[in-house]
Amino acid sequence: MQLNAIRQVYDGQAPFVTIYLEGRSPAEDARQQVRLRWDELRGRLSEEGASDPVLSQLDEAVLGAESGEVQSNGRVLVADATGIVLDEAWDAALGAGDAAHLSDEPELGAFIRERERSARLLVAIANQHGAVVRQVVVSDSQTVDTQAEGVVSSDSESVHKPREGALSHKHIQRRADEVVKQNVRDVADHLDAVAKRWKPDLLVLAGEVQGRTALRDELSAALRDDYAEVTSGGVSDDGAEDALADELHRLAAERSDEAARQRADQFGTATSRGLAAEGAGRIARALEMGAVETLLLEYDRTGTRESELLAASVRTDAEVSLIDSQVDDAIAAILRFEVPDQ
Repeated sequence: MQLNAIRQVYDGQAPFVTIYLEGRSPAEDARQQVRLRWDELRGRLSEEGASDPVLSQLDEAVLGAESGEVQSNGRVLVADATGIVLDEAWDAALGAGDAAHLSDEPELGAFIRERERSARLLVAIANQHGAVVRQVVVSDSQTVDTQAEGVVSSDSESVHKPREGALSHKHIQRRADEVVKQNVRDVADHLDAVAKRWKPDLLVLAGEVQGRTALRDELSAALRDDYAEVTSGGVSDDGAEDALADELHRLAAERSDEAARQRADQFGTATSRGLAAEGAGRIARALEMGAVETLLLEYDRTGTRESELLAASVRTDAEVSLIDSQVDDAIAAILRFEVPDQ
């Protein structure tokens, strides 16, 4: 994970308040349940010394949400001495429950793990008229969260070709071909713009064979380098939607497995060359020297001094990833250059 996306959080003024609100099934008393849960967290933070102005801003952010929003999605919020600096959905299906922290650095290990376990898929369900474009996050808990959806099409002209092939119809057919091609170009331009802004892990082309084939041919060079096509599923009915969701789960799992294999290979190679480190103390020294290329967190175990080392990684332009084996202090690193032992 590139940490630049959350760099502004770490540029804030300490102390930091970090809140995790677990996602739960919506209920009639959802708003009251959120209030009760927040009151408990708020009281704990107040006792630990969180300032009243910051807690008041968190009141508004937490209690101002739509009735079922927190229950269905879960949220992570971070506030510094000046106000809220992060407010994001997170996959509370990981089961960690509600949590509140007052600390010198943001406590974002759980949030980063969730992001690393998720796949961001830019999905285009194409036909000759255009495409339904979705920004989808497939999480480790196998949920599919559509963060945004739009339809790119042109209804101003018919794209149906004449059934007969007479010469008098050739102009109509050529015009229909031009409309189809322009629709496809519009979709490709839209995908390129969304990809530059949202930075998906993978582009997925779905829908009718003709539609997705035409769209594939119009993709920009950047998108053509990394995309997948699925042959089943769509948006015509619930069955098609379910089939598409299954395909997205499969692609996300393949992506995650391949990333895990690559990380294991990279860590093994780095270890053999003396460019790997384990344990909080050695990694802290490496970060002080600017030697950490990628900080590695265990999947399910919080690392010693984790929030401190994550903050130092952000501020030295290191990346962060997950490792599926046990390491000293549950934290390791791939180094840019060798760091001597002390």
